[in-house]
This record gives sequence, C-alpha cells and structure tokens, in this order.
Amino acid sequence: MGDAIEEPDPMGVRLAVRLADLRTEHGWSLDELARRSGVSRSTLSRLERCEVSPTATLLGRLCTVYGRTMSRLLMEVEAEPPPLVPAARQTVWRDEAAGFVRRSVSPPHPGLRAEVVESVLEPGASIAYENAPVPGVEQHIWVREGTVEVTVAEVTHTVRTGDCLRFRLHGPSRFHCAGPGRARYALLIVLP
Repeated sequence: MGDAIEEPDPMGVRLAVRLADLRTEHGWSLDELARRSGVSRSTLSRLERCEVSPTATLLGRLCTVYGRTMSRLLMEVEAEPPPLVPAARQTVWRDEAAGFVRRSVSPPHPGLRAEVVESVLEPGASIAYENAPVPGVEQHIWVREGTVEVTVAEVTHTVRTGDCLRFRLHGPSRFHCAGPGRARYALLIVLP
C-alpha cells in the first residue's frame, strides 16, 4: 500500500487565501511584502499557495504589516458568519472600576464590515480612547437610555435618549455620562 494523500486543512486553505487577498488589497507584490515583513519571498509564495503552514512568529510579522491582531486575522478566516447571535453567546466585558459595561451584540467577522456593541456607562463614568483603532472608522451612536457626552475632534456632543450621533473617527474620542442616571447606547462600527 502507498502513502495516503493528506487533504489540506480547510482552515489552512482559508488562511492562505486570506493572506493572498490582504496582499492584493494593499497592492503589494510578493517582493514588497517580503521587504516589509522580513519574510522571504519564497516562503510567502508557498504560504499563499498553502504549501506550508505558518508559524505563530510568521503570522505575527504579517499581522503587524497588515495592521491587525492575530485574533482578528483568524476571525477573518472562519466559515460564514452565523446569521443569529444569541444573547447568551454575546461577549460581555466589564470595567467595574470605570463604571463601564460593553456587550458585543454583533461581533466582527470576515466578510462583514460592521459590528454592533451595546455600552452602559454609570453616572460620572468616562471612557477615553487616545486614537481611532482604524483611522476613518465610521461610528453611529444611538442612545437608548440617559444622556452621554461624546467628544470627537475636540467637539463635545450631548446625545440624549433617542438621538443618534454619527461620524468618521480619525483621532481621540471620549464618552462621559454626567448622570443623574446611567447611559445605555448602541454603537455601530463600520470599517472603512
């Protein structure tokens, strides 16, 4: 009997395709990507053809060049997004000291440019971000309860129940709940 032919790993194939797509989206040749990443042209070529599996170090280098986290890259190669995200499976993150709760209602997924987040700020709570996670990211903030002060491009907007503030973020931002009650808002994030 001869050796069995091993089928390629579906996740590995999707990763190879996504890496090739990223290079194309950036308009880079293999030589240019090799120069930027410090990974040889031949290794990159073999990686994109799914002839080799990437190491964590190699993926880390490519993630740095493409400006994304490894978890984001790996999410981008998952199968089709499930159409339903049950409430019980939505990730909730709490910063008790800051008085902030964040629920990922519709988490990021490859093939989808938007995500939906529900946030709650307790009275007096402030959350500040030094810079846009992705320059030019589009954000829509729909206040469902209370009032939140949102500072973008050095302008503070008072957004009340039912109001929606929308903008493209290029720099720092700040969210503040002056009270007297908590502020609960939906944040729609759309990648450029």
